[in-house]
Amino acid sequence: MESQEPQVKNSPVLPWMYTNRVALKTILESGDGETGLIGTTVVVGGWVKSSKEVKKEPLPPPQSPPPAAADAFPAASHGTKDVNCMEILQSRIPFFRTIIRVLGGSASSPAVRQKLESLIPKPPPPSVFFLDINDGSCVSSLRVVIDSAIVPVSAGQILPTGTCILAQGVLGNPSAVGKQTIELTVEKILHVGTVEQDKYPLSRKRLPLDSLRDYPHIRPRTTTVASVARIRNTLDFASHTFFQNRGFLHVQVPIMTTTDPEGFSEKFQVTTLLGETSKKESPVGVSDADGVNLETVKAAIQEKSSLVEQLKRSDSNREALAAAVQDLKKTNELAQQIETREKSKPVTAVKPDLVSFNADFFGRQIYLTVSGRLHLESYACALGHVYSFGPRFRADKTVSAKHVAEMWTVEAEMAFAQLE
Repeated sequence: MESQEPQVKNSPVLPWMYTNRVALKTILESGDGETGLIGTTVVVGGWVKSSKEVKKEPLPPPQSPPPAAADAFPAASHGTKDVNCMEILQSRIPFFRTIIRVLGGSASSPAVRQKLESLIPKPPPPSVFFLDINDGSCVSSLRVVIDSAIVPVSAGQILPTGTCILAQGVLGNPSAVGKQTIELTVEKILHVGTVEQDKYPLSRKRLPLDSLRDYPHIRPRTTTVASVARIRNTLDFASHTFFQNRGFLHVQVPIMTTTDPEGFSEKFQVTTLLGETSKKESPVGVSDADGVNLETVKAAIQEKSSLVEQLKRSDSNREALAAAVQDLKKTNELAQQIETREKSKPVTAVKPDLVSFNADFFGRQIYLTVSGRLHLESYACALGHVYSFGPRFRADKTVSAKHVAEMWTVEAEMAFAQLE
């Protein structure tokens, strides 16, 4: 009876532009349902979000043929079924054991036979790897199944979270009951990008969002940050679509400006004078004066002065007196350095009445824009209905943790409009 192999269909999914890789979104969110892609050969890629290894049960040793028909090398089968190297090796194990019995003899010790048997190459136990990979095209992940007996790959190379793979395989029904409705059985691995699991932060579960600021290069791989980016993309597109469908013209307003449309909000000032000042000023004091309180140094001076007076009255140890005088001198110098540093501290804020902005980059005071209303009004008088969508900055200090200094705002202006 001939083996029924699944017929590979022509791929109904198109690969991404500039690559032969198929986006996971076209597989997991296909319009005709995922079952219509069963039997399709595709090339997918992505990074591993979760993984699992399942050990396969070893195959039973093949039974040896009768003595009359036994042969060192059995004849090759004329069937159409292909065999791999693992099956060939296992079929030769009885032949190797026969050689060991001949060389070792029946009278040889068990230790010799055990040593000879250890020389026989034992095939590694096969495993099946289940990987959930994602390429960023959608929220869902695709289950990828890799059989180590078919695709030679090690667990340490493919299982760590964050490993990037590019594989070719056939889509089929899931082998286990779960959330997945389709999975990919890998036939060939085209590329593997390994990671060091102990240094990869996303391998730890429930990583706090605050700690993700230290890893900006992999932060978008988290579900939270990726979902926020997708939601924001949808809101941006919907905002532009709303105004474009109603005849508004999108214009860009300056981010750095000299105007304050609201007149009462706190603004971020843009200047290059602070950088020039820090370059020209030389550091005051030495490293010993950094982080030392002046009151503490003064108290130490009084204690050291009392010690010097006691040593002078006793006149017993001149070496101790000289050391105490030298220590008191260094402490007085440290106090002078701290006083000089406190007096020469720069002003924390740039005050317009104390700084001349003529030497600044723009020659005047420049701020990060709070609103583009004034610019939009001039555009509206010339172009009609206009809108702007961009970043706005406010330096309002607040105790709320939800307050942000930078926000994206939609502003619109209409000329000659009558609102009833």
